[in-house]
Amino acid sequence: MAWLGIILFGATAVFALVTLPVEFDASNRAKQLLVSENLVYPTEMEGVNRVLDAAAMTYVAAAVQALSTVLYYALILLGRRKK
Repeated sequence: MAWLGIILFGATAVFALVTLPVEFDASNRAKQLLVSENLVYPTEMEGVNRVLDAAAMTYVAAAVQALSTVLYYALILLGRRKK
């Protein structure tokens, strides 16, 4: 049963990793769209870049957390094994 939980946490971690390039691409496309449609002034782009980069980094944090959770539980489960 514990291994099933680790597999499910692993699937969550894989999903988080697969989402990373999608999110970074979305942030880049949003920046390009804002500029091409003249929705922001050039002086505002520094703030836009910071906000969209920070939003993308939340996905990095989620991926790190998911991988850490899998590793944590795997090490607990493997540590309980008797030799």
